[in-house]
Amino acid sequence: MKEAILLLDDGTSFKGLAIGKHGTTTGEIAFNTGMTGYQEIFTDPSYFGQILVMNTAHIGNYGMDDDEVESDDVKIAGLVVKKFSQTFSRPRADQSGQEYLEENELVGISDIDTRALVRHIRDKGAMNAIISSEFMDLDELKELLVKVPSMEGLELSSKVSASKVEVHGNGGMKVALLDLGVKKNIIRCLVERGCEVTSYPMGTSAEKILLTQPDGIMLSNGPGDPSAMMETIKIVSSLVESGRPVFGICLGHQVIALSQGLRTKKMHHGHRGINHPVMNHITGKAEVTSQNHGFVVDEESLKGKTDIVITHTHLNDDSIAGIQLKSKPVFSVQYHPEANPGPHDSRYLFDQFVELMKIKKTKALTTEKH
Repeated sequence: MKEAILLLDDGTSFKGLAIGKHGTTTGEIAFNTGMTGYQEIFTDPSYFGQILVMNTAHIGNYGMDDDEVESDDVKIAGLVVKKFSQTFSRPRADQSGQEYLEENELVGISDIDTRALVRHIRDKGAMNAIISSEFMDLDELKELLVKVPSMEGLELSSKVSASKVEVHGNGGMKVALLDLGVKKNIIRCLVERGCEVTSYPMGTSAEKILLTQPDGIMLSNGPGDPSAMMETIKIVSSLVESGRPVFGICLGHQVIALSQGLRTKKMHHGHRGINHPVMNHITGKAEVTSQNHGFVVDEESLKGKTDIVITHTHLNDDSIAGIQLKSKPVFSVQYHPEANPGPHDSRYLFDQFVELMKIKKTKALTTEKH
């Protein structure tokens, strides 16, 4: 097999073997602690622009299934694994990992000490990186790497948002979904609950969305720095002011916070995996959650904001994992309740959203009668 090299922004390098497409790729390096669901992770739009390190020792061993995707294609910028299986054993799989990576033109590297790499990222923080099976000279790679923009200040949602309006399901509650890089399972979870979901491209105006008289607004996950999305923040502010129930997930959560005058900040190395503990302060129960984010709401910016309540906290670092507004039916979480892959502890949030829409609709009908 062809050799490959991984070089980090701080000069740390690892030599291994090339997997996927032979070539060169760059992005911010991040690691995922999940033990399963690698195909869903590869196709998660929130990973756009990132080179992903998988903590699990073996990747590719159960193959690739056309049904196990969260978007139309692979969204990660590159892949780093310890052992990459060229064969697979699952009967329902459609192709091998190598075939899948080649088909999606993804550059990767295997046979490196991913445990040492993850410890390094955990200690030194997120940084840009480059993988190459074309260039093996470190000085040459450093010249290429220095040109890669920082994730901080980078708007990426426009690169993964849908280009046209799409409708999913029919009847029931009408949900308008602002697509910032949505995972398919968010839409599935709403449709399963009898909702008709109309997804709108990222730049769609609040006026156009509200003109359809939706029962509720869904703000999806997505990649990049939320503070760089000034136009989207204005749109979300108008959607919140409409008084309709609003539910935000991950980037959607961050944009809601920014629309209410809060700040976000870049994390040291982010939360990515399917085993993150979160405390629900309303129920007093802990939930195991699926997470994928490198930015978080700055708790300091909550000072003096009497209309905003922290509903969930990440138990590993006490970062904000959920908020709600006192004056409006608006709430959001910093993790993935649709959790594909991951635990189903937080699926109740979709039920909560549907219930808010029903309450709002019932009140509106009662008011009309009187």
